[in-house]
Amino acid sequence: MWALIINPVSGQGKGATVGTHVAGYLNSHGISYEIIIGRNGIDQADLLQRFLDRNPDCDGVIAVGGDGLFHLVLQKTTPAQVPLALIPAGTGNDFVRTLGWSLDHVDVILDSVLNTKPQSVDLGLVDGEWFGAILSTGFDSIVNEKANTMSWPKGPSKYNVAIAIELPRFAPRHYEIVLDDRTISTQAMLIAVSNGRSYGGGMLVCPEADLTDGYFDVMVLHPISKLEFIKVFPRVFKGSHVTHPAVEIVRSKNVSISADAVAYADGERIGQLPINATCVPKALMTWMP
Repeated sequence: MWALIINPVSGQGKGATVGTHVAGYLNSHGISYEIIIGRNGIDQADLLQRFLDRNPDCDGVIAVGGDGLFHLVLQKTTPAQVPLALIPAGTGNDFVRTLGWSLDHVDVILDSVLNTKPQSVDLGLVDGEWFGAILSTGFDSIVNEKANTMSWPKGPSKYNVAIAIELPRFAPRHYEIVLDDRTISTQAMLIAVSNGRSYGGGMLVCPEADLTDGYFDVMVLHPISKLEFIKVFPRVFKGSHVTHPAVEIVRSKNVSISADAVAYADGERIGQLPINATCVPKALMTWMP
């Protein structure tokens, strides 16, 4: 028995369309499953927990949605050690990108899920909360905070508008970053603790991050002028920003960050710093191409 958990409103309604397709696929292949759609995130998490309690030997969970649904489901499947398959239907789909799947060929992912064994990959654990892609603080978190208060525009363009609003009044902050082998005390504009490679819909903030090496890649953007930031920012989509002299990338299994700032992981709000994160090897069973 599989759980098919769907966020119908993800990707501006794409979740409902893709979810219907996945259900049809499972039906045509004679797979037994139960659909889980909650009234909201909390309700959805409760329904999934009940399903897992009733079906301790379930085959796995197929999640149709974006990084928000992935983050929510992760909190339930990881402690239960239940395999989790992701079907991209969100705005960013960054964990699916990191796994290496195409965002356009759903059936290819489903074929792999039903016919091959899952593989183990690393996860991050920040103050008791699991994350798959990137934990971040600084300018991007301020943009996230702003975007979450905006009802317009919809979709990815909301973040571009939030950037335009927040950048003129943004100032770097002082951070204490404690790693395995050293402490970095610095002014910074942005810090990304990367288990996965990208966030924000394909921004390759740490292009060399590896889901199976047991380490975070930690990217620190030291202060630069706002004009320089605007020039460097587009390079993040190719990962070529890493050669800029203000960008520092270090590797660590454990990361603690202190500052007067807020953190986000997988696009979800973690809360005020300080935070403590650990890379947990082979914590998630999932499928890779």
